[in-house]
Amino acid sequence: MTSLAWISRAAGPLHGELVVPGDKSVSHRALMFGALAEGTTHIRGFLEGEDTRATAAILGKLGVRFDTPAPGERVVHGVGLHGLRGTTESLDCGNAGTGMRLLAGLLAGQAFDSTLVGDASLSGRPMRRVTDPLSEMGAQIDTNDGKPPLRIHGGRKLKGISYKSPVASAQIKSALLLAGLYAEGETEVIEPHPTRDYTESMLKAFGWPIEYSPGKAKVTGGHVLRAVDVDVPADFSSAAFFIVAACIVPGSHLRLKGVGLNPRRTGLLAALELMGADIAVENERESGGEAIADLVVRYRPLHGVALPLDIVPDMIDEFPALFVAAACAEGMTTIRGAAELRVKESDRIATMANGLKACGVLIDELPDGAMIRGGAIGGGSVDSHGDHRIAMSFAIAGLVSTAPITIGDCANVATSFPGFIDLANGVGFSLTEAA
Repeated sequence: MTSLAWISRAAGPLHGELVVPGDKSVSHRALMFGALAEGTTHIRGFLEGEDTRATAAILGKLGVRFDTPAPGERVVHGVGLHGLRGTTESLDCGNAGTGMRLLAGLLAGQAFDSTLVGDASLSGRPMRRVTDPLSEMGAQIDTNDGKPPLRIHGGRKLKGISYKSPVASAQIKSALLLAGLYAEGETEVIEPHPTRDYTESMLKAFGWPIEYSPGKAKVTGGHVLRAVDVDVPADFSSAAFFIVAACIVPGSHLRLKGVGLNPRRTGLLAALELMGADIAVENERESGGEAIADLVVRYRPLHGVALPLDIVPDMIDEFPALFVAAACAEGMTTIRGAAELRVKESDRIATMANGLKACGVLIDELPDGAMIRGGAIGGGSVDSHGDHRIAMSFAIAGLVSTAPITIGDCANVATSFPGFIDLANGVGFSLTEAA
């Protein structure tokens, strides 16, 4: 195990109200659309994470000016659809898979060459799922055997295509729609299962004509983006750790305020409710085309389930936390149809299985999921392999463990959830950095 390590210990009931950081997906997109718009975009609730800051830094190298009036705010001075300026410097996405894949689409239609690079984790992640359809549109992108760095050749004339994606991925869809802004004719993406529609709703908000419905989106090139203000909801994927924590720690009662509830993002709520969780949705409202609400979570014993396949695509980022919930539930939980977990920041099926086994949990790893028998979680040492969601999931597991859990390689939590330890300890966690 390397880098920053945490120790999570058993804790009493969790109580309080909290606001988790802004939605990472919305923050990335707000920066990109604000940069390409005519006028000035004000972003409030911006996620001050390393991933989103990396996207801002890349756009800054391409000639976009940002102001930061306060933490969680950005003022983006748009340069227009054709106003970006090329650079010979490599554009470092850090650990941000969303940033790299969306920027690949955005940069495919520029007049200049670009090179997108990432950290060691991102450099091992598959990019052909984006570069292949972009090539069908006329882009020229060189890869390292399908992985980063991405060398994007400028000056290519893009043409619209109708693309049936083999994978349900908002990142693939968004990359093609961004390239479609620069393409001649119509660009259509058809998905095997509907994914989150942040890109579509934001394009509409910025004034670009777009047709979309669950599982399908279509744009034509040649229009103009006009700046609007963006209020970023609290990130559901970040809220997920506290939702599960309150579900498994006896006596807990937490209120999570202003959480984004995009229906293509909230499969975890459906899964936990099938397991018997007590989760209330209150104060429902809408902001910038996105549904938001307060979530009130109270402890109630969970039971194992066979997870329905149709909710799997709506909770891909939340599976590490669900594995912990399943380890605390009575009986067996079966997860199938989640092979996508193997190509995230880590192989999340293998990493969660190995970590839970190290803590005494009975789990059988499957090619596309796992079978988890609930029971006591023991102490132990686990390696998060630099995966922020794995690290935070074992922080939850430690709350109900019979001995401390030491979690290695936690530095990347800052990519999506800066300040996690302070916020967690503020509602009752017992989480410290290892000496």
